[in-house]
Amino acid sequence: METVTMNVKGMTCGGCVASVTRVLKAVPGVDAVDVRLNPGQATVRYDAAKVAVPSLKAAIEGAGYDVTT
Repeated sequence: METVTMNVKGMTCGGCVASVTRVLKAVPGVDAVDVRLNPGQATVRYDAAKVAVPSLKAAIEGAGYDVTT
């Protein structure tokens, strides 16, 4: 398992945190997700054999948020 922390821009409330958490957990290969409104970060533990960071970023961006790693 590997871990990545991404900065997520555009989250303003607990609903945003829930949305980002939900889309990340739906990605095959994701083991654990910790999304924090302050400081606007998502930490994801994932199986690198099943998913890569660009796919995780795409899931967050697909939910309407901007991502930097």
